Amino acid sequence: MSTSIIIADDHPLILKGLNDFLLEKQFNVIASAKNGKEALTLINAHKPDIAILDIQMPMLTGLEVAEKCKTFNLDTKIIIITFEKSQDIYNKAKSLGIYGYILKEFAIAEIENCIASVLQETSYFSPELIEYLEIKETPDELKTLTDSEMKVFKLIAENKTAKEIASVLFISDRTVEKHKSNIRTKLKLESKANSIVLYAKEHEEFLSKYT
Repeated sequence: MSTSIIIADDHPLILKGLNDFLLEKQFNVIASAKNGKEALTLINAHKPDIAILDIQMPMLTGLEVAEKCKTFNLDTKIIIITFEKSQDIYNKAKSLGIYGYILKEFAIAEIENCIASVLQETSYFSPELIEYLEIKETPDELKTLTDSEMKVFKLIAENKTAKEIASVLFISDRTVEKHKSNIRTKLKLESKANSIVLYAKEHEEFLSKYT
């Protein structure tokens, strides 16, 4: 018996393109939906093997549908498609046991491989996404810094002087220097004055997201 699939996307062209492609490849697409609520109703009614869901849909997002499927103990395996390369979405997808995460620009190229992996109980995440997120992952050594040290480090990346950092954080110049010394030790940096600045610049993208 062929694999039963439901697809859901609120963009008619993407929905039609995906539907036509899967039918052409002789997959058993049993229904399609234009919003999350409709998708959940179809999953409940048909109990398909796989549901391919857009993340951003009206009424319920793809992740909310996946969450409800998990709550209802439905066996349907969820594949989400999105334009977003997001660590938060990736983490949420992992926590919900979502089997596939495909970037929309590669959906047609990757969907067959994704379905094949899912049917073998193996998760599939777009290689482009994994590559992107690995670049953005927090370096392990930065995880050793305290909250106060991270705040100082972020301001160093913004080219603030010790005096300016002290003023922004309402601490003494001496405390700033102590934090800088701790940061150098934890990150195993040389004691040269600019070593900490160079490291901060290298990891500026991560630090800019730190609040």
